[in-house]
Amino acid sequence: MHLIHALFEPPGDGPHPTILALHGRGANALDLLGLAPYLCGGGCLVLCPQGPLQIPLGPSGQVGYAWFPSTGGGPPDMTAVQAAYEAVQTFLDAALARYPCDPHKLMVLGFSQGGVMAYNLGLYQPERFAALVALSTWLPSQLLDRAPNLSAAQQLPIMVQHGSRDELIEVGRARQSVETLRPLRLAVTYREYEMGHEISGRSLMDLSAWLEEKVLSSVITKG
Repeated sequence: MHLIHALFEPPGDGPHPTILALHGRGANALDLLGLAPYLCGGGCLVLCPQGPLQIPLGPSGQVGYAWFPSTGGGPPDMTAVQAAYEAVQTFLDAALARYPCDPHKLMVLGFSQGGVMAYNLGLYQPERFAALVALSTWLPSQLLDRAPNLSAAQQLPIMVQHGSRDELIEVGRARQSVETLRPLRLAVTYREYEMGHEISGRSLMDLSAWLEEKVLSSVITKG
């Protein structure tokens, strides 16, 4: 498989409900793996691919990874975003064939820059996913412009969580993202927390309960 990745696999033969978890800029494949035991009682298989773009982290010589280059708060380079999208799709196809995933209960989750990727994957191919989770992130308008059939996304449950004290992605960007989605009649749930650019215990509990309600307790009839 062409993307380095980490994996949490629950007990049993499967197929298991599966979460595709996409890390933020500067992190790596292990960054979101620690969420796995706390989401839905540890009953989901969690796939954590690593972004293909290597970036330096200060003078120490350490490196992190990203999905596309930073543009300093400006519009993202959509050519790079598209290349990352295709890389994740290829990875996901291979992972579904290799691991005991339930393709009818496939969720996409992203944090920060990974949240942009999650929006891109979920809104462009909503029929593939049972839920979309966008954490501490924003929705570039260019992603909506490229989505071929947003009416199909009306059946996709979307959870957006953000910290009111987020020092990297101002909370107003998350609020604006949600307001952009609402006129499209998308099923968006928005939760704001007294936290920074992070995932708190409270937000994690709320997310787990939401996934249980929207995906694990639901009858999924996707073909």
